[in-house]
Amino acid sequence: MATKKLTERVNLIDTFKDFKETKNIDRTTLVSVIEDSFRSVLQKTYGSDENFDVIVNPDKGDFEIYRNRVVVEDGQVQNENAEISLTEAQQIDPDFEVGEEVSEKVEFAKFGRRAILTLRQTMASKILDLEHDNLYNKYVDKVGQIVSGEVYQIWKREMLLLDDEGNELLLPKGEQIPGDFFRKGETARAVVLRVDNLNNNPKIILSRTSPDFLRRLLEQEVPEINDGLITVQRIARIPGERAKIAVESYNERIDPVGACVGVKGSRIHGIVRELHNENIDVINYTSNIKLFIQRSLSPAAVSSITLDEEKKKAEVYLQPDQVSLAIGKNGDNIKLASMLTGYTIDVFRELNGEEPDEEDIYLDEFKDEIEPWIIDAIKGIGLDTAKSVLGAPRAMLVEKADLEEDTVDEVLRILKAEFEEE
Repeated sequence: MATKKLTERVNLIDTFKDFKETKNIDRTTLVSVIEDSFRSVLQKTYGSDENFDVIVNPDKGDFEIYRNRVVVEDGQVQNENAEISLTEAQQIDPDFEVGEEVSEKVEFAKFGRRAILTLRQTMASKILDLEHDNLYNKYVDKVGQIVSGEVYQIWKREMLLLDDEGNELLLPKGEQIPGDFFRKGETARAVVLRVDNLNNNPKIILSRTSPDFLRRLLEQEVPEINDGLITVQRIARIPGERAKIAVESYNERIDPVGACVGVKGSRIHGIVRELHNENIDVINYTSNIKLFIQRSLSPAAVSSITLDEEKKKAEVYLQPDQVSLAIGKNGDNIKLASMLTGYTIDVFRELNGEEPDEEDIYLDEFKDEIEPWIIDAIKGIGLDTAKSVLGAPRAMLVEKADLEEDTVDEVLRILKAEFEEE
């Protein structure tokens, strides 16, 4: 029997040591968790733990439990957990009298294997909850910040990374840059997008496509941003393809664009490599919306702009040779300019006062046959006449105007029919 008690006590001591050595928990918290676990078992066993003292020393893996009961006359015991008869008390110490408190050491091993198993399970559950709370609190404060992790597992829909404490970080496929390719064991950087905490089971979701990732990379590479001398006002990204950044400085001696780019692009090159050659345009921010739209359409040279501030729409007029620059490859430039400024931008070609081809027809004349939103989509890529549409590549109409192939074919059929009739 003595061997059994010793074994059970050793098991409990080993339990404390396991938690102390394997869990990243400070001593004070560990003592509190162990004490709460004991009290939980005491409450189940005796119905209350209020009259128990639990003393824990996790450094030695030692503990003591004392039950405190008040001495009452023989036959007057109403609550055996809180009261003890005079005769029983005097068996412990003959000097006890009615009304005094008896503090008696409790051998936890006597509770049995079930109680010890319950203690271990309760302790493990509390430790796990505490770990989850710590993990959630640690990363919820890091939302929007860059973290690094070692690639541990790669799946089709997401990638699992481990931080330096072994915590799991998830990088979904949709939050990876199209050119991303990592191998197991490599280090990957990303920004903390959010922390989900369903049923107190935190999941840290990372992103490399978020504008915040680019913002934090800039802060790391450009000291003036980190020091507050330059402010990144707005960012628009098409991850892995192109990005536009609007920066501003309140110090006239600092060129915000030049500081961000660096000498011969030295500062921006590192960021471009991290983002798999994502082309980054840096422009000066201004509250003058016309000027801001003009700058955002760089490298195109804008002739004039008409604004509808209520509808957040802008009509931009350019020389014919500037239209393709304003639109950009796959429409990326105009799309990013719209994202950056918050305005829907339609581009139009200027004719320098010359009349258009007499045989050509403006698209607006076809509103009875072609839905207005389709016409607006085509005009949005700088094509505002029938012949300009017929002369454009079919693929360009599909990609840049973001139209279905069947829709483009129907538009071309209608326009061709108009000239065939003539």
